[in-house]
Amino acid sequence: MDKNQKAFFELLRAGLWEKDVRLSPNKDIDFSAIMRLAEEQSVVGLVAAGLEHVVDVKVPQQWALQFAGQTIQLEQRNKAMNAFIAKLIGKLRNGDIYTLLVKGQGIAQCYERPLWRACGDVDLFLSEENYKKAQALLIPIAHNVEEENPFIRHLAMTIDNWEVELHGTLRSQLGKRIDRVIDEVQEDVFCGDNVRSWDNGGTQVFLPSANNDTIFVFTHILQHYFGGGIGLRQICDWCRLLYTYRDSLNHKLLEYRLRKMGLLPHWKAFAALAVDTLGLPVDAIPLYSDREKWHKKGDRILSLILESGNFGHGRDQSYKKKYPKLIEYAISFWVFTRYGIRQFMIFPSDAVRGWMRTISLGVKAKMKR
Repeated sequence: MDKNQKAFFELLRAGLWEKDVRLSPNKDIDFSAIMRLAEEQSVVGLVAAGLEHVVDVKVPQQWALQFAGQTIQLEQRNKAMNAFIAKLIGKLRNGDIYTLLVKGQGIAQCYERPLWRACGDVDLFLSEENYKKAQALLIPIAHNVEEENPFIRHLAMTIDNWEVELHGTLRSQLGKRIDRVIDEVQEDVFCGDNVRSWDNGGTQVFLPSANNDTIFVFTHILQHYFGGGIGLRQICDWCRLLYTYRDSLNHKLLEYRLRKMGLLPHWKAFAALAVDTLGLPVDAIPLYSDREKWHKKGDRILSLILESGNFGHGRDQSYKKKYPKLIEYAISFWVFTRYGIRQFMIFPSDAVRGWMRTISLGVKAKMKR
């Protein structure tokens, strides 16, 4: 890492765990580079929180104000989204529709400053019956409705300028072995009633239990990691979930599920990354291993994350405006193939499957245009 990347991670860790930080070892920091990295990885709020914990140098006023301005906008957007969620949940309950909130604002409650986490879509998780009922209720009031994916029972729409996604399943499409376990976890949520809740301004919002959410969050990370790019925000979410419920997670159940899915090596590699780079305490992450090979894999994963940015948005996309469509597609193919080759050095068989799946989906999408 260069000095700016080192300073960025110092600030990120300080904001993630609300701890004091010293920046003096990193001489002549370029705060524009810090801001760029924070925006690419969707962690502006965490870095802004880290700036408040700097104890040895004075942050230039220009950049302190820029970070402060963005966090104010984050707070406003999060408050507006929380109000919309309360309204949406109320509408669904009036229609006798039971739903859980997954990812997003639910995970945000694991942070010290939930309103400083970058928010995205509203993801609703429903049983098969409630998924159909929610479609019937919400499609008529949506401004835009995308094409449904029937295999994973996923439908995205826009309501009151907010992106809402209905999930009838949280299957990862990473393989049948993995999706079978996810189906079992989903059954535990809906049939076993294993949920927790968040008091959203007087509206009770249900979330998956911590044991189940740990599986959902981790497989979602892998889905995006193999599908083209994952950002640090998603890894930070996972860290805060593990830390918040460190004393109540069922370690034996987690290990059983990860082994059954074949994801224990992936867990150990990402665990090494979380400890080494993000400062997650070792005693807060189950199944952590200090073997060197996991730390090497974690370093390689980090280099891919820094290269691709959040959901791959950090890559240079300028070629899409320069060349005809055929050349654009060829360059896109090479960019993702190069990403797959680097993944192959970490998780060989998964990289091949992920490359084939993503290329197949990309070809199908292009043919529909």
